[in-house]
Amino acid sequence: MLRALPKYSITLIILFIVWLGAWQVPVQGQVLPLEQKNTITGNWLVQRGDGAQLMPYVANQHANYNALHQWVPITQAQPFNIAFAAPQDLCLFLNNKLIFKADSAANYTLNLTAFSSDIDPVEGKYLLTVWHPAAQPNISTFRNVPLVAGSKQEAGQRPFSVQVREYVNQNAFIMFMLLIGLIYGLLRVSYPADFKSQFDLNRFLRSNPQEDMYAVGKPIGAASNMLFVLAFSLSLALLIAAIHTNVQHVRLFNRLFPVSEADITTKILFYTLLIFSIVLLKYVFLKVMSFVFSLESLVQVQYREFLRSLLFMGLFLPLVMLLYLSLNMMMPEAILLISSLAVSLVLVITILRVFYTVNKKASVINLHLFSYLCATEVIPLAIMLELIVFNF
Repeated sequence: MLRALPKYSITLIILFIVWLGAWQVPVQGQVLPLEQKNTITGNWLVQRGDGAQLMPYVANQHANYNALHQWVPITQAQPFNIAFAAPQDLCLFLNNKLIFKADSAANYTLNLTAFSSDIDPVEGKYLLTVWHPAAQPNISTFRNVPLVAGSKQEAGQRPFSVQVREYVNQNAFIMFMLLIGLIYGLLRVSYPADFKSQFDLNRFLRSNPQEDMYAVGKPIGAASNMLFVLAFSLSLALLIAAIHTNVQHVRLFNRLFPVSEADITTKILFYTLLIFSIVLLKYVFLKVMSFVFSLESLVQVQYREFLRSLLFMGLFLPLVMLLYLSLNMMMPEAILLISSLAVSLVLVITILRVFYTVNKKASVINLHLFSYLCATEVIPLAIMLELIVFNF
């Protein structure tokens, strides 16, 4: 009989996650090079409805203002690059002149210097206005882009572009790696039989649908199952965040939860929750599809092999994250390729093993069964690869 997980262990994990979330709250301040004169601040203003007077913006009191303003000095001798997350139709004005409109929800960089040359300043400053027709702009995403020594803006370069990748603070990755190690350690101590069975290489290589596979006789909601899936979800979420470093390329998430680029913790937690839900809901999805195709007898074998293969392959994802943390600054393109291949292999090998296991029970050459597997495995695989690997 499986031993119950000690109460103090579950409490320890919960407290660790809560502390991690509080510790990783993004800080608004930025350390910029001393020679960088063009900077944006957090001193935003709103315009009173009864006149032209500008007053300091207070978040709780001025939530109904769709236009926020800031006086900024712009030195023509250097670029004034700012980065921000923009929902669709967000507009930026400089001295009431339109300089930018977001055609889609994404992250952008904008060089204000490129637009200030033909605009007259007011007492040496320019009025930057951020406006959206439907809601108050999320000004917490606006930040300076530090100047890089020796960098020059090429002629004809677009004044703003979608940011694809940027280097982020790795503290969040390190803390989540420690959390993954803690979860695996608790599983090793509290569920040694399950841990050994799950990560037994010989059993993994000798797949047999008639064998006593992982989670046989155990409910899906068992504590050990949930911890195994949680550890895998965190591992894959870290790797996806490392590949993207920009959750706002997922436009649905950007529309629902607009976050700043620096909020890497929010990205990881979002991916973790999404992966965790997908793994568990896969069983419900198989139940529905097997009923449609009249193949209910395959659900248990198919889902068990899916779960066992996924969790076994997921054990190696933290090793890829260690490569990312240690070598990403020196060889980012190579590490990006390795990370993408790792995610692809986990998904592809899992699906191939599902096909192999199901084929032992019923031949996949049968067109009806092959169509069922394509609907439940191949099509979801193609969607996940498109969203995860080919979307950065």
